Amino acid sequence: MRIDLTDTTASRINKALVRARRAIGSPAVGVVLTMVIVTDEENAHDSLKAAEQASQEHPSRILVVVRRPSRVPHRRTASRLDAEVRVGSDAGSGEAVLLRLYGEVAEHADSVVLPLLLPDAPVVVWWPVDAPAAPAQDPLGVLAQRRITDAYAVERPLEQLAARAASYAPGDTDLAWTRLTPWRSMLAAALDQARAGVTSAVIESEADNPSAELLAGWFADRLHVPVERVVTAGPVVTAVRLRTGHGDIVVDRPEGAVASLSIPGQPTRVLALRVRTTAELIAEELRRLDPDEAYAAALRAEVKAPPAAAAPQDGSSHEKRRKA
Repeated sequence: MRIDLTDTTASRINKALVRARRAIGSPAVGVVLTMVIVTDEENAHDSLKAAEQASQEHPSRILVVVRRPSRVPHRRTASRLDAEVRVGSDAGSGEAVLLRLYGEVAEHADSVVLPLLLPDAPVVVWWPVDAPAAPAQDPLGVLAQRRITDAYAVERPLEQLAARAASYAPGDTDLAWTRLTPWRSMLAAALDQARAGVTSAVIESEADNPSAELLAGWFADRLHVPVERVVTAGPVVTAVRLRTGHGDIVVDRPEGAVASLSIPGQPTRVLALRVRTTAELIAEELRRLDPDEAYAAALRAEVKAPPAAAAPQDGSSHEKRRKA
């Protein structure tokens, strides 16, 4: 069921939600959290779709905040709030409200969102693109227990990660880190089997990939080894090599959804390691709302490159110096 509201208020939106629930025969609120998506018009549809798919696992009230500045100068100060209320099959397993903010009200989105939050339920704020420099200090971020950004969706992802490290607060996380969960699980299991000390690591990925940068930070924080980066065509991370005294531990995924795992002294195995959808990444983030200390450590870790190989000496020059 969908209800369109033009030039409305938060109070009217709440009444529309109650009316819609009664109309479909479910007057009670059966959701466990409020998810606020702050995005632009271009990304609103895909973001809402991903959140609705994630709500199959985590029933949520989804609030999509879209700021719509007017192109006409004399209309930029005129405030207006339009809303589209979705309940039932049109909103996943919860309920959704698409909020379009015009004029000055767009600068005070928190005053619109606050009355629509579920009482005594955790709040998650997700910026699919163009996240603020300090999410925890943003007026909407202050309302949340979990703040999700995505460095992969910006033009300069490594600069974004540096800004995240400078402004990190407990509750911050990034989908570039969430994409690494299968890789980290597989590599940790491989190290348990190999039982060999790691001397250095090599990460192969597309250029300026934030997931590769965070993986390098994870190695630096946990293994205290230098990390070499190799640029490939992608997508995302394509291979990881951990150097040990007994040989290399290698996870290789050149393309597709299948990777190979090589451990010294063991046969090579084939494992599933596909690139997951945004909905799957959001669903994983909603499983735990406590601070992600591993992400914080990887974000702030100082990554060192392996020492450069010594240049070969010129034999004739060495002989001349010896004779002199």
